[in-house]
Amino acid sequence: MTPLEQVLRARIARFGPITIADFMADCLTHPAHGYYTTRDPLGAKGDFTTAPEISQMFGELIGLCLAQHWLDIGRPEQVALVELGPGRGTLMADLRRATTAVPGFADAASVQFIEASPTLRAEQAGRHPDATWHDRIDNLPDLPILLIANEFLDALPIRQFQREGAGWRERMVGLDEADNLTIGLSEIAQRPELSHRLDDTTDGQIVETCAPAAAIVFEISERIARLGGAALFIDYGDAPSRGDTFQAVCAHDYVDPLSTPGEADLTAHVDFGALVRDLPEGVAATQLTPQGVFLERLGLTPRAQALARSLSGDALNDHIAAHRRLTHPDEMGQLFKVLGLYRAGMPPPPGLDT
Repeated sequence: MTPLEQVLRARIARFGPITIADFMADCLTHPAHGYYTTRDPLGAKGDFTTAPEISQMFGELIGLCLAQHWLDIGRPEQVALVELGPGRGTLMADLRRATTAVPGFADAASVQFIEASPTLRAEQAGRHPDATWHDRIDNLPDLPILLIANEFLDALPIRQFQREGAGWRERMVGLDEADNLTIGLSEIAQRPELSHRLDDTTDGQIVETCAPAAAIVFEISERIARLGGAALFIDYGDAPSRGDTFQAVCAHDYVDPLSTPGEADLTAHVDFGALVRDLPEGVAATQLTPQGVFLERLGLTPRAQALARSLSGDALNDHIAAHRRLTHPDEMGQLFKVLGLYRAGMPPPPGLDT
């Protein structure tokens, strides 16, 4: 039993079952036992690998995409270059290196990180000593933003509701007869916020909601409407959400989400449709685009070919495998989607259609 499981069992025994959102929040960000607050989860020695760790090409192309949008909106003298959940700072390092070829961009862009993990903040500082860190989006400077959120929204706490007739039962984390953590159902209730899902679901089907993701995207959208700029959200998911996508990964393998609280990464697929349902006036959203299509539109294959010229042996094989992993429909290419937000009346970020 993990230390956090002891805490959760005692809380549930005293106060009753908790939502999956509360369970996720504690598992990931508990100050003493949370997954993100106590470790570096990335890489071969961690639990999972993200696109920036797979290949430098990912961050390079994201950088050139945002730099081109900066040119398209008139080269503002100051812009906040923001990353949500920047991991080790790898994506931003590749982005900054690639965009040194864009005159004026590096001088205009100030790096701003939104990061909750003290461990990862320390790693980011080693690569980006000139960055500024924030706990909240509303602490960002009042500047146009160029924002990237790669595999950020999937880790925000979700709630799950199982349909029963015209009502819904919430899936909760409670205790079984042996006091082990288990999933149960609340009493049936009406959920006006889910009334639109009665048209595309049947009894027994599960719908997931993520209020924190919707709030973050709306706040970023309001900032874009007011100050200008664009945001890229890259994550696995679709629109709308369907079924149980709550999952856990430990040591690069899937595990039971309830089995090791605080010691596995918990995520869920992103419902991109919910994020753009009520955007503020003055903000436009691009079509949801598969990651592989997006990267190829930005020139991934020519970049991969250029890098391959100086490689051989295992290094070349790894490079080819990385290209495939980022773009192939059987790997990240189709599962991961890209959503762009930008100021209405301006061109969309390159690689994305309206």
